[in-house]
Amino acid sequence: MSNPLLDFTDLPLFDQVQPQHVAPAMDSLLAQADTALESVTRPEFPSRWADIARVLDTATERLGRAWSVVSHLNNVADTPELRAAYNQALPKVTDFWTRLGSDERLYAKYKAIAPESLDAEQRQAHKNAIRNFVLGGAELAGAARERFAAIQERQAELAQKFSEHALDATDAFAYYAGEGELAGVPQDVVEAARAAAQADGKEGCKLTLKMPSYLPVMQFAHSSALRERMYRAYVTRASDQGDPKFDNTPLIGEILALRQEEARLLGYRNFGEVSLVPKMASSPRQVIDFLRDLARRARPYAEQDVADMRAFAAAKLGIADPQAWDWSYVAEKLKEERYAFSEQEVKEYFTAPKVLAGLFKIVETLFEVTIRRDVAPVWHPSVEFYRIERERRDGERLSTELVGQFYLDPAARTGKRGGAWMDDVRARWLRPDSGSLQTPVAHLVCNFAEGVGGKPPLLTHDDVITLFHESGHGLHHMLTKVNEHDVSGISGVEWDAVELPSQFMENFCWEWNVLRHMTAHVETGAALPRELFDKMLAARNFQSGLQTLRQIEFALFDMLLHTEHDPAQDFMPLLASVRDEVAVIQPPAFSRTAHTFSHIFAGGYAAGYYSYKWAEVLSADAYAAFEETMGQDGLPSIETGRKYRQAILEPGGSRPAIESFRAFRGRDPSLEALLRHQGMA
Repeated sequence: MSNPLLDFTDLPLFDQVQPQHVAPAMDSLLAQADTALESVTRPEFPSRWADIARVLDTATERLGRAWSVVSHLNNVADTPELRAAYNQALPKVTDFWTRLGSDERLYAKYKAIAPESLDAEQRQAHKNAIRNFVLGGAELAGAARERFAAIQERQAELAQKFSEHALDATDAFAYYAGEGELAGVPQDVVEAARAAAQADGKEGCKLTLKMPSYLPVMQFAHSSALRERMYRAYVTRASDQGDPKFDNTPLIGEILALRQEEARLLGYRNFGEVSLVPKMASSPRQVIDFLRDLARRARPYAEQDVADMRAFAAAKLGIADPQAWDWSYVAEKLKEERYAFSEQEVKEYFTAPKVLAGLFKIVETLFEVTIRRDVAPVWHPSVEFYRIERERRDGERLSTELVGQFYLDPAARTGKRGGAWMDDVRARWLRPDSGSLQTPVAHLVCNFAEGVGGKPPLLTHDDVITLFHESGHGLHHMLTKVNEHDVSGISGVEWDAVELPSQFMENFCWEWNVLRHMTAHVETGAALPRELFDKMLAARNFQSGLQTLRQIEFALFDMLLHTEHDPAQDFMPLLASVRDEVAVIQPPAFSRTAHTFSHIFAGGYAAGYYSYKWAEVLSADAYAAFEETMGQDGLPSIETGRKYRQAILEPGGSRPAIESFRAFRGRDPSLEALLRHQGMA
């Protein structure tokens, strides 16, 4: 018990975990899991769901929970020592999960379980398990089985190395700008950059490629030369255009070749087909047709967006031929003129504490729960911990029931992976070893700017949307009422439906009677003026055509890369052809955005990036139900919230996503709500 990774009495001991704990903990848990696997696969062990769960699932769940702690710390508190410990343990952990997923003895046990002996949750988990055994290589034999296992281990190594290169290349860049170069950049960003330079013992203002530093420069800096410097550094990260030691080019080639080989071993033509087996979409062709249809609808709007920017840049900014590093600046200036407000003006009203309080208020009201601060060991002083509770009536007696808990890690910092994400710490589970109910715990991770000069952090409206998005994932995980581990919360949900609850939550960031409660000016404390909100609302679909095509460009490249591309060939011509087909703004030849496309090379979205647009159709249609039942006070209906919670959130992955959607809407999803929400109807 002296090893904090082996303490499962309650929450992870994040503040105690050291790199030297990783190897002994993993060795111990892997040995226990192996023993459990050998036990349940003995001929005399009964082929019964509950018996297998009590022995094997208990051991593998502990292994998964401990490894998730190590993986999480590797993502949010990266150090050379932790990275080395993680990489040392990774092959062993990958090997175990690969062996488990392809063990023909265990596969036989599961196949021998009679589905009629299971309840509805167990039947769905059993069905998923049989499918996953096939995808995990359980029907392979001999050399093919050995090769499949080797492919899994190598892919895990390559994904980790890809992620490290992206992080290291981002962290390696710093430019110390003179104050004069930062004309136009928001004052809080300048102050933060000045403080960062001072912390390094340098003159001027430190600019980095982290979003809170990079994006404001691209949007607001008057200096085209500065924007070009930052843009070149950003789009060439981890590529052949930058430091060779961070170049992801060879890794991408090997990852694609291994995925193609894996698909062939499993009897599929390409990895795109493998990826779609557990998803809602039925074939790569259906996905490609969906993306191209959406691109066709969005293109006229995107072309108009670009024409407007070109005319404005020439007439008002003296930029006759905008370059790649000019577009964000031009767009921001056009938006300011057209709608008479700036993102900086809006940001002054979104202080992090007020936004969080507003988020909690809508969640509490809509889903009939209470959120309050809680205490837990954390990995950084800025991390907060919360609990979600529900009142429970038992006859005359009223009690409080713990629903779930979550960590919130909002701030960008060195050693923390960029972007925003939700991850699970543990799932809701009626434990087969003790019979007790384990409540779910989640991570909500963002990369917002920190507060400067004693002021609270200021969030852009996009930051607010991001926070709501990740909370949607968290609610999906925490508000489940499913007791079967593998289909509880987000577990077992089809990948192209898993974004439904997250994108759904984003809509509340555009409702006046929701939004106004989460604003207070950083200096005066005044709420966001209705006039300013109306301007934001008018600008909501500003360049939505361009943004839609940008997402489709990524998604189509991803699917074609995993279906029609020869991994032995350079992938850059494919990216160029996709851009020729879809994009209305062509990036320069030196751009290497694929080299940091972590979603598909290190994040589980391979041949699945289309999921964002696919799920957006579902989420927009789901939110339309709230629009149809909105009260006269402009607040969402609690009854509709209850129905949504019961139909979408509580069932988790215990049934197909389309069944949950139909239970909520009473019909199949329609594209119309999405087009209407994005001003492209």
